[in-house]
Amino acid sequence: MSALVLPLSPRVSLRQDIFRSIIASTTPSRVSGPGLRRTKVCLRTCCAVGPGGGVLDRPTTIGLPGFDLGKSTIRQRPRFYRVMLHNDDFNRREYVVKVLLKVLDNFTMEDAINCMQEAHTNGVACLVSCPQEDAEKYCEGLRVNGLISTIEPAGNSGGNSGNGGPEAS
Repeated sequence: MSALVLPLSPRVSLRQDIFRSIIASTTPSRVSGPGLRRTKVCLRTCCAVGPGGGVLDRPTTIGLPGFDLGKSTIRQRPRFYRVMLHNDDFNRREYVVKVLLKVLDNFTMEDAINCMQEAHTNGVACLVSCPQEDAEKYCEGLRVNGLISTIEPAGNSGGNSGNGGPEAS
């Protein structure tokens, strides 16, 4: 296959001339067979005319009023709440462990027994420290099953409250 080299024109850049020779060498020169035809390439859309070739200018950024592109937003962690289980004289210990396993995510049998025993001996036990929405869901689940539970704000904003209880994720 021979490459067709077009003569250099003073009005055409070197890049356009190289592009023309590549196109001429890769496209078929004759129509052979039904349905085959020569493709036409518009050089104005493929290569930019003038100095710099096909390099685009840097786009301008439009600043919106009240919005700074230089500042990054910092997301704050949601405030954490403790779910507290209170001792009562009505429910058996086995039932309390069963409800804790049913309502609270990520609770093992050992966690449920320890929390039940702490509530029995101290009168109250911290079950979990989590965001407010989860704490309300857990508290409501415990109350529906007949246990006495409350939520209270944790001393810190995020993380474990230091009670040894498991943390909900």
